Amino acid sequence: GKYLSLEAEEKLAEWVLTQREQQLPVNEETLFQKATKIGRALEGGFKISYEWAVRFMLRHHLSTHTRRGVAHPLPKEIQGNAGAFIEFVQRQIHRQELPRSMIAAVDEISLFLDVETAAGGGNDERRKETALQTVGNGEPWCELVLTVLADGSVLPALLISRGHLPAPAAVPDCILLESKENGCDDDEIMELWAARVWRKHTECRGGGASKGMLVLDCHRTHLSEEVLAVLSAAGTLPAVIPAGCSSRIQPLDVCVKRSLKNFLQKKWNERAAELRDADSSALLQLLLAWLGEALEILGDCPELIRKSFLVASVLPPASAPASPRRNGDEQEELIAAME
Repeated sequence: GKYLSLEAEEKLAEWVLTQREQQLPVNEETLFQKATKIGRALEGGFKISYEWAVRFMLRHHLSTHTRRGVAHPLPKEIQGNAGAFIEFVQRQIHRQELPRSMIAAVDEISLFLDVETAAGGGNDERRKETALQTVGNGEPWCELVLTVLADGSVLPALLISRGHLPAPAAVPDCILLESKENGCDDDEIMELWAARVWRKHTECRGGGASKGMLVLDCHRTHLSEEVLAVLSAAGTLPAVIPAGCSSRIQPLDVCVKRSLKNFLQKKWNERAAELRDADSSALLQLLLAWLGEALEILGDCPELIRKSFLVASVLPPASAPASPRRNGDEQEELIAAME
């Protein structure tokens, strides 16, 4: 049958990467729909099959299980964008002599919960285990904003929960909790983060005396005037990662986010069967305990976080730049250590 051209496949690979960055589902159905759309221009149609999909994913290094993502090239067009971003970031860090304690990576993890399935009766354990997801199309149950620094520190995590819930009995010190009846839109999330996390951090560092840089992705991060005002007052330059490039150049993507998601999923699977009749606030209390545990572990691993910034090529290398293969080895070691 007819196959997509290399150029069309690259477009499809870009789409897969940008979907994943936004925690949107990439499954057989959505992949086939997108491929068919791209392949429409082919005379006589485009033959699609499960075997083709598997080969496509392998050819473009799109497996979700790879632990060496930074070693693989990106589709040609976004590879150029990634190179330009790395060059810009490293040049700014070098020229402005930015302190490591003021170079931050920030990103969100959305958690989607089907409360009815999670807390309902019945003994369908498989369904209960899938009630908590980190991929979804609907409104998230909770949004978690993580911030790590190039010196290896972890700033307090901001957790925004949807719905009006009674105050949890215990909130770990490393978590700032906000409950909003209808959740928050992207602007509000970043405004809360800027006010409660970044402003506080820069004040502890002596206000705007130290210049800084914030590495963040381009999808949910609508930099409103309020957010830009906080960053500007703190002398912080936003460095926005080009679409599709996060898996290679977002330090949080190198090992922290995937390890944290796996940890939460594992904790959930261990407890899912017992959660009959639990309400949203009991489930939130559980999540807070698990996050507290995970963030405490992260806080004890400054070396792994420092290395994540190097492996993501955000920090200029101390000596000659490492080869993609060496960076891939480092990423694999970081994930194994973090897990």
